[in-house]
Amino acid sequence: MPSLGSPHHADVAVRFDRFGSVDQLSLRPVEAVELAPQQVRIRVTVAGLNPVDWQIVESEALAAAFGITVPAGYGNDFAGVVVETGRAVRRWRVGDRVFGGARGRALASSLVLEEDHPSLHRTPADVEDLAAGVLDIAGRTASAVARALAVAPGETVLVGGAGGGVGSILTQLLVHGGARVLGTGSAASAPFLRSLGAEPLAYGTGLADALRDLGAPVAAAADLHGVATAVAARELGVPAHRIVTIESEDPPAGVRSVNGSDAHPGDLGRLLALVAEGRLTVPIAGVYPIERFAEAIAQQRSRHVRGKVAVVVSGDPGDPANPGDPADPAA
Repeated sequence: MPSLGSPHHADVAVRFDRFGSVDQLSLRPVEAVELAPQQVRIRVTVAGLNPVDWQIVESEALAAAFGITVPAGYGNDFAGVVVETGRAVRRWRVGDRVFGGARGRALASSLVLEEDHPSLHRTPADVEDLAAGVLDIAGRTASAVARALAVAPGETVLVGGAGGGVGSILTQLLVHGGARVLGTGSAASAPFLRSLGAEPLAYGTGLADALRDLGAPVAAAADLHGVATAVAARELGVPAHRIVTIESEDPPAGVRSVNGSDAHPGDLGRLLALVAEGRLTVPIAGVYPIERFAEAIAQQRSRHVRGKVAVVVSGDPGDPANPGDPADPAA
């Protein structure tokens, strides 16, 4: 059972005991479990936050849909390094840099996963953990939405919430594909949206009229928060089958609901290849040490985040060649 350092040090994790408020979340010591033959232990360097993380804490029904019962951990996205392998593991070696998703477990100093876990991937050598560690949900969702929209070069696409975690990645994918992107956001977010390649528009009432004033025929639309953008797109005559929502339980008739589970297996690899080539950025709105996880969650919950919020657990997430000493959670 090869290991890097001592895998059985005192681990910590953000946990909760009952469904309700995120105020009950706490950073606690947890006992390191022994590995089964086909499991790996991963020292987490970065954990990324998503809306569904706090929605699970607030909703027992949603948690049940993901197979989560209390007491439970928090978070999904992570990046780190393999520090121990079970005796039958063949896919991974100690020292391998990895990233992916572990629902309800990511905000912790270490994770134990099956070696063939479907959301466990190798981190490209030229990609920082800070980018890889926030990508699982947003990257899969953005890829699935882009595929569902099937935008042809030269078409105009309306993206509602273009500056958020999903929107900032989706916007870049659409622009790279040759689309003209009209992205909604606050007035303060306009420079950020332009940096992604989008033409900024103010969200809220009057969106359909503003689009008419532009005189741009909108061919497709993605609504990344609620249904206001989807409704405006329908008012403009965009066919329902070319409109996508990701968070609405009751989208307008004919509008498709898409989420990360609709992504294809190679989508995250393709995104990180674009990151490694410098053709796509993963915007980071805030970086917090794990001891300040509550501040990180508060920023993510504000819904005014330009890109992703990251929690640094150990190591140097900005140096792909130096993920830190994974045997030391305080590194």
